[in-house]
Amino acid sequence: MSGDVTGFPRALLRAEGAITLAVATALYAVLETGAVSGWWVFAVLILAPDLSMLGYLGGPRTGAVVYNLAHSHALPLALIGLGVIGPVPAALGLGLIWAAHIGIDRALGYGLKYPDGFGHTHLGRIGKDARD
Repeated sequence: MSGDVTGFPRALLRAEGAITLAVATALYAVLETGAVSGWWVFAVLILAPDLSMLGYLGGPRTGAVVYNLAHSHALPLALIGLGVIGPVPAALGLGLIWAAHIGIDRALGYGLKYPDGFGHTHLGRIGKDARD
């Protein structure tokens, strides 16, 4: 499908996701993250970005925009920067958990969404329409 990443680039993006997950989780474990600390907080918040799927209640185009904003590295990296430079330890913790979530998704093949439907991602089709 046009726009889908395939072959080695897809494998590389999925490996990058696994590395993002590992590094974000390791940093969360060793850095002071203020009020956003402890593994129970990590466990509760790790799936929070998936609440962006509620954007699909507004249709596939709106859903894709909302989902992609919540699954882009830009916002969690901004929080991590605020936590390091600020310093705002809670922002650091939230950013690391958010980055870990994106890493999990990418490692599993869940990419950014196209507006034609939830199952069409930049890493290929997911769900019932998946081909691999």
